[in-house]
Amino acid sequence: MHKILSTSLLQGEHAVSEAVALLTQGECVGLPTETVYGLAADASNDTAVNKIFEAKGRPKNHPLIVHIPDVTHIERWAKDIPEAAYLLAAHYWPGPLTLLLKKADHISNVVTGGLDTIGLRVPAHPLFLQVLTELNGGLAAPSANRYKQLSPTIAEQVLEGLDGRIAAVLEGGACEHGLESTIIDLLSATPRILRAGPIAQAQLENVLGCPVAVPYEHVEVVPGNVKAHYQPNTPLAVLSPAELLTEVYNGKIADTQYVLSSSKVKEQVMQAAISDKQWRFLGEDAATYGSKLYVTLYELDKLHAKRIVVEQPPVTEQWRAVNDRLSRAASSTTDG
Repeated sequence: MHKILSTSLLQGEHAVSEAVALLTQGECVGLPTETVYGLAADASNDTAVNKIFEAKGRPKNHPLIVHIPDVTHIERWAKDIPEAAYLLAAHYWPGPLTLLLKKADHISNVVTGGLDTIGLRVPAHPLFLQVLTELNGGLAAPSANRYKQLSPTIAEQVLEGLDGRIAAVLEGGACEHGLESTIIDLLSATPRILRAGPIAQAQLENVLGCPVAVPYEHVEVVPGNVKAHYQPNTPLAVLSPAELLTEVYNGKIADTQYVLSSSKVKEQVMQAAISDKQWRFLGEDAATYGSKLYVTLYELDKLHAKRIVVEQPPVTEQWRAVNDRLSRAASSTTDG
């Protein structure tokens, strides 16, 4: 393990320059994106990339997304690039969309987890873009958390999880979306969503003018695609609204348990005399809910709750990314 005495929080007018200097030296730096905080390292430096795996405790056969400053860099990392890639990039870059493409021949297998594919995206956060522009290169940057734990959406979360494991964290405020990017596979005859995210199936189909598949179950190795992932330390259960109300009425929601809701079921729950402090209403629309999900789970972890009970959000295309993360957060499976 690469030893760091303490992890610095970079703030102020020189913060970006300090981050660039550390990345140039082959160190890992936590950077804010519009999705979640990423743990960045020079994607062309195998030693630096290996520090990401070490800091996270992440298996080295799990590929890393490479972040680039703009679409002109795509040919530095990928080959046989389909026109669909440029079409999607024109609409959604910078933004929370990762394109899965064939990796260029010279790209190291370290950053791709030994695969012949590579995930690329241009992040929308101005600080991350500034770092990329100054480096004029690519940064591998999975979420800045220990493997399988909650993705961080505030700098404090990164520091708490990775202090002493990475060189620094660049303070960039709270992340806008709060959920990881959508990953779309452009290698198949029919484009496929391999990880649900802020950009939904219908949006991609509108741009491409063709169907986009969403497999019921994914077997491909892509970031975040293991059954148990994005997990708080506190046990989490997802219940239907009816199941939740039954637990409330039967007195099964103790003082040390917390409820996350996406609907107006709160009024019914309150009638059952559940404490208002146990309630967290995250929003009735998927975007608002998603932006609050990880940080709320992080805050509840710090309260040492006995259990987190989540009211099942709507099972619709708009809520696909939220439901995907909740199913992984609630999984007791340790494989993968």
